[in-house]
Amino acid sequence: VVEVEGATGYIDTNFIGKADAALKELENGQDFVYVHMEAPDECGHRAETDNKVRSLEIIDKDVLGRMLPVLDEKYDDYKIMILPDHPTPLALKTHTNDPVPYMIYQKSVKRDGQPSYNEETGKAAGNYIAHGPDIMKHFIEM
Repeated sequence: VVEVEGATGYIDTNFIGKADAALKELENGQDFVYVHMEAPDECGHRAETDNKVRSLEIIDKDVLGRMLPVLDEKYDDYKIMILPDHPTPLALKTHTNDPVPYMIYQKSVKRDGQPSYNEETGKAAGNYIAHGPDIMKHFIEM
């Protein structure tokens, strides 16, 4: 576990610090990093629609937007997986057991994908993994 100054788990968390910490771990020889972003989930619990959207926009800009150019520059190949740990619909303000959409990207592999990443495109892709822990096997082996 890497301590990141200003990591709160909410919309005010240090998103850039989390991205930088992940990149530093890779630079220091780790071959796998996991970056947990709690803000969208917490905003769902509070029914904060604007903040939930904003937290996803910040992740796109300050985490992926910061990490992907560095990964592209430093590594011939890499894989990333993006997914929530569970749905937290704004209307319900609690976790549900609905399937979660996931996205896996590998630099060296060109695939046809969906035009966006969300619950509906996840369903349309038809890549359902019934037992949650099996997603790591799928990620590693694909």
